[in-house]
Amino acid sequence: MTEPLVDRLEELEKAVRRAAEVIATLRKERDTLASRLGAGDGDRAELGRLRQERKEMLGQVNAMLREMEKLDL
Repeated sequence: MTEPLVDRLEELEKAVRRAAEVIATLRKERDTLASRLGAGDGDRAELGRLRQERKEMLGQVNAMLREMEKLDL
């Protein structure tokens, strides 16, 4: 009677170890994905900044072109 209980306990311990390994692997994957997502946020912020800079430069170029038209060159 004790033998099946010991065997079952060993099986359960192995299953718990495997589950702990899977959990550790999943946590690493989650951390990797979270860091990649954070990097994407930085890229989006830079893209927004560059778009704003482009808009400002376009405004400056348009202003210069209007001034040049006034000079009648």
